[in-house]
Amino acid sequence: MLMKKAVMLRKAVAVVVFAGLLVLAMLLAPVFNMTASALAAPAPQFGEDSSKRGTTRLLTGKVVDGGDNPLPNAIVYLTNTHTRSVKTYIVGADGTYRFPALQPSIDYEVYAQYNKRKSGTKTVSQFDDRTQVYITLKVETN
Repeated sequence: MLMKKAVMLRKAVAVVVFAGLLVLAMLLAPVFNMTASALAAPAPQFGEDSSKRGTTRLLTGKVVDGGDNPLPNAIVYLTNTHTRSVKTYIVGADGTYRFPALQPSIDYEVYAQYNKRKSGTKTVSQFDDRTQVYITLKVETN
């Protein structure tokens, strides 16, 4: 019987201590200008700009020939340099392409191909802080 009372007393003390800590945290939050969400938020990564957290990037551009004329039906290849996965885009009559929702912390390589000829490969660097990147890809057709 005495053992049962000791266990119950220990549980009661634990509940009181936990409740006291919770009350103390709520009382101190305004002093340190913190909210419950701020207490639960993950710490930013080293070198990460917190204003850009959760944003993605947009890559757009145009595929042209040596005379800056659009090359319809050219294929644009976008490679994620981290995973090596490739996305493709077949450009329309105006030669434009669009790759939305790119991760800002990853480098990408992009090039175009038209009639078995390739453009030079361009890099979208993670150190380029623009949220919208425009790249013209030139394929020599002669």
